[in-house]
Amino acid sequence: MAWPMDELEARAAAQLGRLREFGEQLARIRVRETSADDAVTVEVDGNGVLLGLWLADGMERLGGARLGETIVTTSALAAQRAFAARAAVTEEFTDSFTELVETRPDG
Repeated sequence: MAWPMDELEARAAAQLGRLREFGEQLARIRVRETSADDAVTVEVDGNGVLLGLWLADGMERLGGARLGETIVTTSALAAQRAFAARAAVTEEFTDSFTELVETRPDG
């Protein structure tokens, strides 16, 4: 069962395109989380890397330990949401890519 070369090239191009799209989707993941007391807001990427940190006015009154705990807790929640978004994108990619790979050009 030999497939014409143009069909093979088209399949490879479609698969490569889907891989690129997947990478772009992962790169676009951004999550912002704000602490329950509205004192701290963080933004993380799809890898959980801290991209932004905003503190409400007067945060210096909390003291270093409490402020640090609030930042870490809020960052962890943002990272959890980012990982959930990453998992959803990955699951959708896996389903669509599996279908793309398993689909034969002849039907």
